[in-house]
Amino acid sequence: MASSSLCLNSLPLPPSSSSSSSSSSSSSSSSHPRKLSETCSSWTLSNNNVCCSIAGAALKPIVVSGNPPTVVSAPGRRIVAVGDLHGDIDQARCALEIAGVLSSDGQDSWTGGQTVLIQLGDVLDRGEDEIAILSLLRSLDIQAKAEGGAVFQINGNHETMNVEGDFRYVDSGGFDECTDFLDYLNDYHYDCEEAFVGWVGVSKRWKEDRRMSKNYLGPLNLVKRQKGVIARSVLFRPGGPLACELARHAIVLKVNDWLFCHGGLLPHHVAYGIERMNREVSDWMRGLSDSDGSPRIPFLATHGYDSVVWNRLYSRDTSDLEDYQIGQINTILQETLQAVGAKAMVVGHTPQTTGVNCEYNCSIWRIDVGMSSGVLYSRPEVVLFMVLEIKDDKARAIRSNWDTFSELHVVDYT
Repeated sequence: MASSSLCLNSLPLPPSSSSSSSSSSSSSSSSHPRKLSETCSSWTLSNNNVCCSIAGAALKPIVVSGNPPTVVSAPGRRIVAVGDLHGDIDQARCALEIAGVLSSDGQDSWTGGQTVLIQLGDVLDRGEDEIAILSLLRSLDIQAKAEGGAVFQINGNHETMNVEGDFRYVDSGGFDECTDFLDYLNDYHYDCEEAFVGWVGVSKRWKEDRRMSKNYLGPLNLVKRQKGVIARSVLFRPGGPLACELARHAIVLKVNDWLFCHGGLLPHHVAYGIERMNREVSDWMRGLSDSDGSPRIPFLATHGYDSVVWNRLYSRDTSDLEDYQIGQINTILQETLQAVGAKAMVVGHTPQTTGVNCEYNCSIWRIDVGMSSGVLYSRPEVVLFMVLEIKDDKARAIRSNWDTFSELHVVDYT
């Protein structure tokens, strides 16, 4: 079993000049920070206004800039990041339980308090419970914000592929789930918001009912397959219900002095503008049109070997590299981090057969451990960066062995 989680020290944001460089060169200055105010009892995101009740200890409010979120200040929070999930909800739940943010009683309750959870993308493809995982994360998001925490998701290459209609890696069960979910939406008269949040609680029953039905058709049945493809196209096409759900999430996210993205950020991405890329991907997913009437695919973020969601430069096995190559990659990484005012970058995308690890003086953390049964089906692993006052500014990689945990790696950033 495997999943990766990462928890890091919540240090203050750098001075405002650094913050602005992280969304660097965004072509728009219209985004304003949004505060999670103590006067609000629920969390909403609309017109760049966010509010949330703060429970427990008197921590400073979480402040979110950008829509979708681009820069987050989360003072004093424990932050946990989870790698690629690929449609395996059992493994996803296991990872979240290990990270201490999900109850183990089957009720899918948030147990993280004021923790901030970040999921690094690739929820889609290779498994049969993709929509259920998206629904679970949204449900946890709502619960977390009621307690002063938060959940953020990053879009990966498999999210952008599905919005483009590239279904090469969709599991047959994934098509079935799309058919079920579309029928389920009919029951809600296409009230997608309410239906989506509730899907994780009923998806298993829908799956069981489908398989028990006298009319159930096996995975190789072409009619059923075609119906699933149509349902998936309706849900994930630009402007479709689930494409609009994905549009809520960033391609690149900075939380305090940590940078999160699926593949890897490069200097020319920063020069183009992080907030600009996030906004362009979100607009495309929402189906917003260019002047010619068609949604424009944001190439720099989503296409090419060096795009944000496809880049594997930082995830290469250094044992296969020459010293000069390692030096070149480290120079690129340090230039990128300096440009956005970050101490380290956290990425998924490339399964790490040795487990969660860091390279280049721990300036890059690689946390995709191929946890899904559709990938490597490896054991769950969690990287924890505990809150400064609890763990003395130390990063810990923790390995789970069913009911026991052991430290894999400790890094002191003091």
